[in-house]
Amino acid sequence: MAIGSYGTIRPSDVSPADVEIIMNYTPSRDVTDAFVLTKLDAQTILRPYFENSETGGNAGVEVLGGLYNLTLPASQFNALGFYTLYLRPAQIRTTITDCGVLSALPNVKGLVIDLANVPTQYQNKFVPQGLVGFRIEYLNPDGSKIPNFFRVITSSFYCEPVVTNEVNTQQKAIRYRYVDGSSNLLFLTLSPSSSPTNKPNATPFIGQPSQDIIISNTFFNPITLEIEMVEYDISSLAIALYGNQTKSIDDGIYTIYDSANNIYRQYNLYEVRDQFNALLYEVRQNRGNNIDFSKNFTNITT
Repeated sequence: MAIGSYGTIRPSDVSPADVEIIMNYTPSRDVTDAFVLTKLDAQTILRPYFENSETGGNAGVEVLGGLYNLTLPASQFNALGFYTLYLRPAQIRTTITDCGVLSALPNVKGLVIDLANVPTQYQNKFVPQGLVGFRIEYLNPDGSKIPNFFRVITSSFYCEPVVTNEVNTQQKAIRYRYVDGSSNLLFLTLSPSSSPTNKPNATPFIGQPSQDIIISNTFFNPITLEIEMVEYDISSLAIALYGNQTKSIDDGIYTIYDSANNIYRQYNLYEVRDQFNALLYEVRQNRGNNIDFSKNFTNITT
């Protein structure tokens, strides 16, 4: 009996607003210290492609998943060397307001987030069920991140605090309940957050009040791109090797032309001899911007 294979990887149709792009520049591969990281505006330089009639999709409205155009601004990519771009899900940094339970379901534990502590550009995601599937990472008091530890958000709803009378004085009197309208508090349930059946008292850690956290989407995996800015590319090297060339016998001007027979480079060719007129060197000297336009290829060959 044959066993079917099914693909689980799907092309991402993430919005540029959900992407962060971090850039590091180094003039050569030998420079490995003193990294200078710069955050680029993903919404400015990253643009999605859209389906059209040729691809069988809805033109102008349906994102072509997995294919994006990355524009490199000349103001920041203006030096020769290596640029490393790190594309990662946008990180939302906020603070846990409280770790509480629902008044109607005391076994349901979760985090309470005050929207006033959320950056303005990300507050549109803090709506009912708007954070499902997002990942939470935790910071230590010294600001370092707890390594290799995270929780996944399973639900998010508006809530409000309620005061309840508890028989056990060790239990918190303030609990939370869901509200249908808007609220400045959001109750997040996480996974894992329940104790294992074989040890009911081993409650998984989900955070503590006033702890700083990082919330990020899981729409795509982080990507690293290396871009090398060079003075000469394949086209310019091909011009030097295979392009039309002339040498003026009279003044020794050596001219290289591009594919359209425009002057690409000019050099002075001459010889260096000693006092006995013995040849020592043959020299090719770049003329720079001192171009002799009388050496136009059309003028010479016609």
